[in-house]
Amino acid sequence: MNGLNAAMIAGAVIGLGLYVLVRALFPQRPGLAARMAALDATRRRDLEEQQAGRLSPTLDKVGGVRARIGRELARVCEARGWRLRGVRADLAITERSLEGFLATKFLLPAGALLFIPLIVAYFTLLGLGSSVAVPVWICVLFAAIFFFFPDLQLRQEAQARRQDFRHVVGAFLDLVSMNLAGGRGVPEALMTASNIGEGWAMHRIRDALSNARITGQTPWQSLGRLGEELDITELRDLAGALALVADDGAQIRKSLAARAASMRSRELSELEGKAGERSQSMLVAQLFLCAGFLIFLAYPALIRVLAS
Repeated sequence: MNGLNAAMIAGAVIGLGLYVLVRALFPQRPGLAARMAALDATRRRDLEEQQAGRLSPTLDKVGGVRARIGRELARVCEARGWRLRGVRADLAITERSLEGFLATKFLLPAGALLFIPLIVAYFTLLGLGSSVAVPVWICVLFAAIFFFFPDLQLRQEAQARRQDFRHVVGAFLDLVSMNLAGGRGVPEALMTASNIGEGWAMHRIRDALSNARITGQTPWQSLGRLGEELDITELRDLAGALALVADDGAQIRKSLAARAASMRSRELSELEGKAGERSQSMLVAQLFLCAGFLIFLAYPALIRVLAS
């Protein structure tokens, strides 16, 4: 029975390997939309390199082999039509490049697999046998962990920065509402409010509004695009609200004030929830500490009773 199970597992692994090999050798032909997206991305990249005479600053920091690996992986994703919208949004808000992220996801597991001969030699030196299976599985496990580690790190950092951005959006709404109350129009109120604050989030809002003037878009369209790029729901909702009531100053002022109050209330609720979670964790730690102290006190008496 064990031999049958081993044969089935081996057959499944071999079949999966053959399937992956066939898909790698004969990839699926991308659709028209994927080809057009890849063509546009290539033209945009070539134009940027011609204008700047070098790579982007992020890729300059990546440098060398890692940059080439990242560019090749990005081209593969574009050729396959993989949008990676969630990853791109997280990278946009953390101000990282897709090429550097993909290169990290490739190099970390590859580095883990390179340790297979070293672990085999170490096991042989310890006298644990010269089998390759155990070191291979250990390295494969670490390679899988290293493959998903950049995603977890990126998601945590993006979540923290989105939280900061939402806090800035709430303050921005208050500033816009005060400027509207002072008699300014909606575009002037948005631009004036963005010029008051500092910080990376307010700089992104200011750049989006400045680009709207250059490209001929409305400010709320530019804010909506920024919300799509960074995956900020509050910015998308703000753009929709501004597009609906942009001509009614009093109505939009009330709407913005209500949105700012709602965002502050939600942030306060989230902070109270986090404080409650931390207090509960501290209570559990105290209970474990008390239990350990009671065991320390009762252990000598228990040993005496059992010995007698």
